[in-house]
Amino acid sequence: MEYDEEDYLQLSGIQHYEFCKRQWALIHIEQQWQENVHTVEGNLLHKKAHNPLSYEKRGDVLTVRALRIHSRQLGFSGECDVVEFHEDKEGICLSRHQGFYRPYPVEYKKGSPKITDADILQLAAQAMCLEEMFCIPVCEGALYYDEIRRREKVVIDDILKDKVKKIAADMHRMYERKYTPRVRWIKGCSACSLKDICLPRMGKVSSVGTYIDDMLKEGVE
Repeated sequence: MEYDEEDYLQLSGIQHYEFCKRQWALIHIEQQWQENVHTVEGNLLHKKAHNPLSYEKRGDVLTVRALRIHSRQLGFSGECDVVEFHEDKEGICLSRHQGFYRPYPVEYKKGSPKITDADILQLAAQAMCLEEMFCIPVCEGALYYDEIRRREKVVIDDILKDKVKKIAADMHRMYERKYTPRVRWIKGCSACSLKDICLPRMGKVSSVGTYIDDMLKEGVE
């Protein structure tokens, strides 16, 4: 199956979806957003990495920033923070550059490596877009975390790609239904920028009155 361009979803949404399906639906279906310190810091980090007028060649690596990408098979479109094109005899030709190259996506992230696969899946989706656009296998990429100030290499194998395909299909089905799921409150909800919109604690109580009473008790404590 291939998706039409008007049906593309934001590639970056796969990270939101893997972290919390309700968060993804609030942002991408209901178009709701709210900043907090974490989102502001993350945006500043990406602005440093994103400069669409910037590319450089050092040795056998050509670095391109803010590269627009898409995939008809996944139904995604988005932008890579950085794509390095490494010289490779089995690579592809690039306009105005001699030799052959293989793309290598690098995604910049705030903080340190996560317990979940959310960041890895986003990087894998970028690799799959690059594969489709350049008709060449992309089996490796990297995540750069500002807290540890180093790259974490990610091997993008068939198991990871199959997971991306399944999640992409699920995202499209939920988007078509315009469905925003409920969620059970967890400790991580407290750091979410959408907590005041999402109201995750509502999923744990039997009535609005009970929810208000609980909030008033927390305020007194």
